[in-house]
Amino acid sequence: MTVRYISRAGQPAPYDVCQRQGIATAQRICESLPGALLDAAVADVVLATVTPAALDVALEVWEELRARQAEVDRLRRAQVARTREEAELAQRQFLLVRPEHRLVADSLERQWNEALRRLAAAEEEYRRATTTTAPALTEADRARIHALASDLPRVWHDPRTPMRERKRMLRLLIEDVTLLRRERLIQLQLRWKGGATMTLDRPLPLSAPDLRRTPAAIVERIRELATEQTDGQVAATLNGHTLRSGTGQPFSRRVIRHIRQSYEIPGLAAHLQKAGWLTTAEIATQLRLHASTAKRWAREGLLRAVRADDKGFLLFEPPTTPLPRPQQGKRFRDRRRYPQCAPHVRNEVQYEA
Repeated sequence: MTVRYISRAGQPAPYDVCQRQGIATAQRICESLPGALLDAAVADVVLATVTPAALDVALEVWEELRARQAEVDRLRRAQVARTREEAELAQRQFLLVRPEHRLVADSLERQWNEALRRLAAAEEEYRRATTTTAPALTEADRARIHALASDLPRVWHDPRTPMRERKRMLRLLIEDVTLLRRERLIQLQLRWKGGATMTLDRPLPLSAPDLRRTPAAIVERIRELATEQTDGQVAATLNGHTLRSGTGQPFSRRVIRHIRQSYEIPGLAAHLQKAGWLTTAEIATQLRLHASTAKRWAREGLLRAVRADDKGFLLFEPPTTPLPRPQQGKRFRDRRRYPQCAPHVRNEVQYEA
């Protein structure tokens, strides 16, 4: 996989893309993953690993490897010494032979040449192994390594540190990273420079619709409030608790209605009608009244009515007590049976709105 950068909000955003086969065959790319989440996971592992305690263990392992390397070096020197002795022995045998013994001299000369070739190969191998051997650590080197544990997080998180420098720091510690996309997660397999491996599981990044989706807890809260409040009242309640929509904006009546429709949540009017409450036309038909008379009776307290939405849609509770009957020549205000309810009628309708 290679890294591709796109501009997002004026900042470069990395994407890990597997596109070699797609470019070669003119087809769609194999896989594409947002790199910011994966880069952050690898950085957290590196910063958590490079600690003073981990460095102490690494230094102890280093010293152990140095001791083993010294033993290997001693064995290599002994091998070179034995090869040199064999070459010197072959030389002495060749010099001691008499000139008239040409067959013996030729055989000893071949043995001497072979011994010299083995000596040259052993010395070259020893030189090459000695060249790749790391030097011993001094006290100053140890102090600088311990200071790295405190300097690395500060340098890494410094906004002035360019991305290429962070890459260089990672290359000093990590050999490679393998990405495997599962059903609901991304598996990262890290291989360190020393050969150790580590596996991390990270959830798949959310898609654009999921990033803007209202949290499930707020949706359930709206479902509970919709049984008692209108959309505008629900929005005011949520805003009073400093809750925000999926886009980070305050709630409004339209936002609440959109959420209810998306999740098929019935509103206050649907709940009341399911409980048996009647519309103005229905209550007027049942009581054989004019619609305006039903509304006036609600204001007077003879009927209980509530505003079921933010536009003044009234729903009436079915009456359970006897209502006044028309009496010709007698005004209603003189014959109503419950005058004590009259002062509270208008407040009830406005309070439940």
